[in-house]
Amino acid sequence: MAFWKDKTVAKTPKAPPHLRPETQKWWRTVLADFELEGHHLRLLQLAAEAWDQAQGAREVLDREGQTFTDRFQQPKERPEVGIMQNARIAFARLLRELALDGVDAPEAPRAPRTADYGNRR
Repeated sequence: MAFWKDKTVAKTPKAPPHLRPETQKWWRTVLADFELEGHHLRLLQLAAEAWDQAQGAREVLDREGQTFTDRFQQPKERPEVGIMQNARIAFARLLRELALDGVDAPEAPRAPRTADYGNRR
């Protein structure tokens, strides 16, 4: 009789090597604290990449400032401002999707909108 290895036992996936060391540590912490399925791992990777992207943009902004002077001597916002903002939003949304805070994902109720929602100017 042949004995087959149980292939359903999954190893803990390693953090993607392109992530920053601090982000790889966060990856390992999340996997140690939560039981994630395959699709969650992809969301976790996207969240980690968004975090790294935001941190990279933050480093440029710390070094170069939030604006630069164009050829007409007019101040312009650095592209990293938008990159950082978009990465932060993506990170926050991905964390909500993963429900790492213990609240169920999309089915969880959100805070109600304020009475003046849509009427703001």
